[in-house]
Amino acid sequence: MMIRRWVALAVAVASAASAGVTAAYGDSAASPPSPGQVLGEVAPGPSEVDSAPEPSLRPRPLPASEGRPAPQPGAVAAQPVPGVPEFPPSWQFPEARQELPADANVFRGKAFDTCHAPSMGVLRNWRASDYRAVGVYFGGRGRACPNQPNLTPEYLTEGDSIGWNFLPIYVGSQSPCVIASNKQNVRITGDPVERGAAEGADAVDRAAALGMERGSALYLDMEAYDHRKADCAATTLAFVRAWNRAVTDSGYVPGFYSSASSGISHLESERRAGTSDLPAAIWFARWQPQPDLWGEPVLDREAWAPDARIHQYAGNVTETHGGSTLTIDRNQVSAPVARIG
Repeated sequence: MMIRRWVALAVAVASAASAGVTAAYGDSAASPPSPGQVLGEVAPGPSEVDSAPEPSLRPRPLPASEGRPAPQPGAVAAQPVPGVPEFPPSWQFPEARQELPADANVFRGKAFDTCHAPSMGVLRNWRASDYRAVGVYFGGRGRACPNQPNLTPEYLTEGDSIGWNFLPIYVGSQSPCVIASNKQNVRITGDPVERGAAEGADAVDRAAALGMERGSALYLDMEAYDHRKADCAATTLAFVRAWNRAVTDSGYVPGFYSSASSGISHLESERRAGTSDLPAAIWFARWQPQPDLWGEPVLDREAWAPDARIHQYAGNVTETHGGSTLTIDRNQVSAPVARIG
């Protein structure tokens, strides 16, 4: 299928950065939500915490009765799902296995993300912390912080040389039923396949311009949306699959960030149904005291394992290391990151 490219209209997004501290809530630079809000995936209430299992950072071994090979995302032929509208023919793709390529650059450890890429001086100072990866918002018309003066090829090369790993985040068009008020003006419009393919190609071009080589993971940021609305869920899924296919076809690794109870729950249901062109790695937001990569309730423990998960477990927290202070989101990682040339 020939997919025409087009240039998305520029969306003006107000942003501000202080000299030493960058506010971050996802990428939105908004204040943290109340416990009743969906965005950010706040921790469960006290009764749920008390009964929750101990956090685990590596996959738990299967019981003897379940000692079967873990299914690969997208490896099973797609099956119709009751209640979900049928996709138009242009939204279909051939079946494809979703596995990490041999040149994927896997990192295991702690990461943080913040709206503006920190200066190199801050990264040097934060070597005093136990973080060794940082999320950088490198593209997309939905970025809250589109101006990234520090984010250059030289910055990534120098950061890589002193031991930092980078998690590239692309905040493109958002679901038609996105919940965040500051994302309403960047919702998916037109044919979701064409838009997803165009934005996936844009993500690849921007990543390559920054010196991120083939095999780098690129994470699509899809803020929380009401996936219970069937038409909206179908449009969002078509966009995500097209974005993934464009990224994959260019030799990069498609990743997906969303809240556990919306985008992640939606894609897990599609994985179980055998849908193809799903992300090779997922980054789920559920805020709680400790990370738990392999105990997330909405995910089968065999899904996106063993090195394809990131847990954003805290947001809008302020930390100081080596004399430099940032407001960040905290993440535990067992997943591919950028490969810097």
